[in-house]
Amino acid sequence: MILTNAKIATLAKGTGFGLIEAGAIVIDGATIAWVGRETDLPAEYAGLEQHDMQGRMITPALIDCHTHLVFGGNRAAEFELRLNGASYEEVARAGGGIISTVTATRTATEDALLTDALTRADALIREGVTLIEVKSGYGLDTDTELKMLRVARKIAKMRPIDVRTSFLGAHAVPMGMDADTYIDEICIPTLRTAHAQGLVDAVDGFCEGIAFDTAQIARVFDVAQELGLPVKLHAEQLSNIGGTQLAATYGALSADHVEYATPADAAALARSGTVAVLLPGAFYTLRETRMPPVQAFRDHGVPMALATDCNPGSSPLASLLLAMNMGCTLFRLTPLEAMQGVTVQAARALGCADRGRIVAGMRADLAVWDASHPAELAYRIGFNPLHQRIFGGAS
Repeated sequence: MILTNAKIATLAKGTGFGLIEAGAIVIDGATIAWVGRETDLPAEYAGLEQHDMQGRMITPALIDCHTHLVFGGNRAAEFELRLNGASYEEVARAGGGIISTVTATRTATEDALLTDALTRADALIREGVTLIEVKSGYGLDTDTELKMLRVARKIAKMRPIDVRTSFLGAHAVPMGMDADTYIDEICIPTLRTAHAQGLVDAVDGFCEGIAFDTAQIARVFDVAQELGLPVKLHAEQLSNIGGTQLAATYGALSADHVEYATPADAAALARSGTVAVLLPGAFYTLRETRMPPVQAFRDHGVPMALATDCNPGSSPLASLLLAMNMGCTLFRLTPLEAMQGVTVQAARALGCADRGRIVAGMRADLAVWDASHPAELAYRIGFNPLHQRIFGGAS
């Protein structure tokens, strides 16, 4: 089929938004076959079924490349604690934070976890999202980590959306266990089991003073490399203990949060081709003041992605459009950087080279908007102008 009479933001490499006025897109199955001005449409496509977009704007579909979508319970009580002065680290050390969600997730049934996760996925789908990453990490034992990954896989079977799973066993240290014992006796064996069961697309970790140091994460990453799995890392969110440099050493797909990254860290990411994933929802919720070094990333040519970090504690955010606005308002990204951050660079952060641009040969994941310019998507607050979402060529 052909989508006609559209303003198209192709995001083709080196073109900025790559806007095409009075444009057309030819879709062949799940793939984009041609894109350009309608007047330049090749004769071979003239007889195809046409769909008039009535001047609407078409962009690549959106991608949320960092979520913790599967979890039990909520942490509204801790939200109140933080408002009364407790820091994120103080809440965590008191047995709250991630550990409280671990308790709720362990006791939740697989069906209950799926029901709640689908509600969050539906919110993203309504904003034109066609690909999400979902992490484990709220189990910290073999059975629950596997349960979370199975639920993540089921999301893609229950909804028209693609899911990439990340094993985040190295998320927190369980109560009553030291970090090294947990890594060696639970985390790594669980990773091997999850991989054997086909549940893992990438391996993540939380490299932070309240979680795991670089040597402990490196042991997990060594196993990931042995299994042929790409890695990514929560790095430099609350302090700088070398996580970004570690991620670069392993050629990670992404280093995420990175508020405390330095210009030297930016240079390392540039050399390794690692994406810096910015998560303004957590920055906002935790009322942080240390911004990621966006200018250093620009100066060194580090690709920057944006994501919701949807989770029950530090970023209870299920709107990628709002994350775009936050990225611009809080981190001073440009609207182009925000748009690229939820399309081109988000795809790169997940290792999905067939997404994120509207060019021939790419997968036909598209979003049709009641808007006249891509900057509107980052500019508006609490407003969803999505008209139509096309997933693999189907609406």
